[in-house]
Amino acid sequence: MSEVLHRRLADLNHDRLTPRLPGSDWRAELEREHALRLLEVEAIEGERATLRDHVATVPTDPDRFIAWYEALAATGPGQNDPLFPWLATTATVEQMRWFLRQEVAGEAGFEDLVALSQLKLGEQPKLELARNYWDEMGRGTAGGMHGPMLSRLAIAVDLASLEASVPIVWESLALGNIMLGLAANRRYAYQSLGALGVIELTAPGRAVHVNAGLKRLRIASHARHYFALHATLDIKHSAAWNAEVLRPIVESEPGAAQAIAEGALLRLEAGRRCFERYRRELGFAQIQPSRVSSDSPAVRSASPMSLR
Repeated sequence: MSEVLHRRLADLNHDRLTPRLPGSDWRAELEREHALRLLEVEAIEGERATLRDHVATVPTDPDRFIAWYEALAATGPGQNDPLFPWLATTATVEQMRWFLRQEVAGEAGFEDLVALSQLKLGEQPKLELARNYWDEMGRGTAGGMHGPMLSRLAIAVDLASLEASVPIVWESLALGNIMLGLAANRRYAYQSLGALGVIELTAPGRAVHVNAGLKRLRIASHARHYFALHATLDIKHSAAWNAEVLRPIVESEPGAAQAIAEGALLRLEAGRRCFERYRRELGFAQIQPSRVSSDSPAVRSASPMSLR
């Protein structure tokens, strides 16, 4: 059911945010949008249901919550997956191209997700999201925009030639669907902030390995700049996100802590599924992935008897 649902949702999402002129058949357009939103909430609510017990004990005290959240970098689902050291040291050019095709397909556009997520937030979180967005937009220079950097890498390794022969796995589509669904629905506003923040928190470790693999395979430095940049910049972004976005929200609305945590775990679980599927497809499936567990330090730390 997950595969069928997410492939259908990905089809509906394909042109969702693309600017266009109004057509005459606006009723049919609204019906398509309604179908999309029903599928989207069905998908997200199904994912949320699997995490209910895990987020119920997340601490709402700001200090304890941030400690819990930051611990996800080490203990969260999919962290330290051996796929990435393998990409750095062993993957062939064709295996790396396959991986990049999946990753590009699952990319929902971080800057657009930030823009959607900042709507009507308080002053301090909104300002930090604006700073983050400005960095994503190259601080006003086209050459520094992060999205086109990824497009340049796709061109450099000729991902377009794989479109007919390499299908996108549903797990990658699901990751993009979940991220867009959280950002596009204000009922999931805090989940979106948690999901975006955990990308900043966990991406640097993976980006280091991908960049090393691309360098080993002699991909030009300008083409792999996207991963080289995110190996370092996201460390700064993560610290600012936690201090300027998440902390003030939890301080003013403690109940948001569990929603933020839920969003982070939704994103990490989606990533874990991707890494597991990638390893199977690449013939590297013998490793056990990290999963959300009541025995995980990140979850244990949330219990009332102890202390991201």
